[in-house]
Amino acid sequence: MNIPKMTVSGRGGELSTQAPALRLLACGPAGAGKSTLAGRLLQDRGAAAVDQLVAEQGDAAFRPFSTDRRSFLIADAPSGPRNLSDLAMAAANCDLAILLVDARAGLVEQALRDLAIVSMLGVRHVVLAVNKMDLVDYSETVFNAVVADCTDRASGMGFRTLAAIPMSALSGVDVASPSTRMPWRHGPSLLDYLETVEIADDAAEAPLRFPIEGVDSSNPGSRGFSGVVMSGRVKAGEEICVADSGKTAHVARILGARGDVDSARAHEAVTLVFDAKVEAARGDMICHVADRPAVVEQFAAHLLWMGEEKLLPGRSYLMVMNGRTVQASVTEIKYRLNVESHQQMAAKTLQADEIGFCNLAAAQPLSIDPFEHFRKTGAFQLLDRATNAVVAIGTIAFPLRRASNVHLQAMSVTKEVRAGLKGQKPAVLWFTGLSGSGKSTIANLVEIRLAGQNAHTIALDGDNLRHGLNRDLGFTDADRVENIRRVGEVSKLMADAGLIVLCSFISPFEAERRMVRELLGPGEFVEVFCDTPLETCIQRDRKGLYKRALAGEIKNFTGVTQPYERPDNAEIVLTLDDGPAEAMADRIVAYLRASGIVASA
Repeated sequence: MNIPKMTVSGRGGELSTQAPALRLLACGPAGAGKSTLAGRLLQDRGAAAVDQLVAEQGDAAFRPFSTDRRSFLIADAPSGPRNLSDLAMAAANCDLAILLVDARAGLVEQALRDLAIVSMLGVRHVVLAVNKMDLVDYSETVFNAVVADCTDRASGMGFRTLAAIPMSALSGVDVASPSTRMPWRHGPSLLDYLETVEIADDAAEAPLRFPIEGVDSSNPGSRGFSGVVMSGRVKAGEEICVADSGKTAHVARILGARGDVDSARAHEAVTLVFDAKVEAARGDMICHVADRPAVVEQFAAHLLWMGEEKLLPGRSYLMVMNGRTVQASVTEIKYRLNVESHQQMAAKTLQADEIGFCNLAAAQPLSIDPFEHFRKTGAFQLLDRATNAVVAIGTIAFPLRRASNVHLQAMSVTKEVRAGLKGQKPAVLWFTGLSGSGKSTIANLVEIRLAGQNAHTIALDGDNLRHGLNRDLGFTDADRVENIRRVGEVSKLMADAGLIVLCSFISPFEAERRMVRELLGPGEFVEVFCDTPLETCIQRDRKGLYKRALAGEIKNFTGVTQPYERPDNAEIVLTLDDGPAEAMADRIVAYLRASGIVASA
């Protein structure tokens, strides 16, 4: 791919200061001069003159400055993995990225990572600012080598323009005006270029996308739906569609900031009132009938991982997209991107600061758009379910074909009917604890007692399932997550059959135990924590597993080389003080009777 370069010989025509501010992102490795450059632009270009822009844009990460011909907002993105979230958030909302590179060091790994991130997040215009040229004697040879390297590495990243400008931000050389320090160069200064570069508004030409942010039901005959037109245009009187449901109506009124308007364009906040009562809620997408997005549960996406803990396929996260929050998980990592070579590498997980291409599954159908054509609505965030911290930013590539071909089949005989025939309530007893804590022994005793009361049960044991259903899984974190995901789905099916399911699994991670709990109905998941001290588990070690793990012969062994996350809210906690295993089993059966899961004796 040939990347076009802007050839701006002068300041060009006058640009209106009433045009939307050009959003800039200063990025690059630590020490490249980002803060120096941003500080010079803010100090020298009258930042105070457009302070109101921050309030209007609603984003304190961007700071304003202006010239006679254009207004700007600039974000100085800190470097390093701990600041990746700030960089990603800024990149997702900027028009042009200024990649600062130290002329002495060239394109180091962090610069290449930043370049890959801004490409992934839809930035299509880049300025390669080769800074600190004064420290290489303003060498044309050094500059050309950095530019050639960047042009080669950026090939295929989708940039529309890549302009290279040599400068010294500290001394101001080629920042605000052309300098005589480099007679071999005849291009514009950085500010000259920024004042004249043309950034097309792709959102204006794209089909209508209006994610609902609020619903006004005060009018009994119709409803008003408020939000921002993310792309396209909507006119009064035309037919629209709620993408998620397919319901259609006509736009009766469009309410803008100053009353009724005939139409609304991209970036405008309005309220749409329809001529008929349409069922829709926050997060639903309004579009034109002929340009409805795909509505699916599964899709492929590029993912920038920012979590402190690595990404584990199968783990449940919260996905936030277009005002809607749903449960979602990564089902498969197709590859990890090597930011230095731009090669696709095989991967089973993603670490912080890595980019991957993944398949995802949401807990419910969503209207999705490819990010390539819908930058404002084709992106999402993943949140950690325990902390609500942002762990990833994703951009949608395409819906998975199988997602649109597979639909849930309604069954006439329900779980309640099946359980009623058995005279019990369905439940999953989830026994968790360290190896040797007594899980399987106690579960077996409970099942014997329940069988004696004619209860219908099934036992799922970790070791047994690894001989069949999960024989392909090891004991890495990723495999443990997938192990519990599969068992959780099987347990749900068996509970749907009206059974009492007894599951004995170490299940070391709270996130996966919570995931299984949420698959089931209220009161159907009973967590039994066998809180046996590690020392006692080691003493009971009939299989010799702890001895081998402590000797380094077994890797990824919970309690020795892998952590175990203790349950905080288990329904039943069993300790050595509860007596022998038989007494513990009696306690569990008493709980089941008191909960109405089995009938009282």
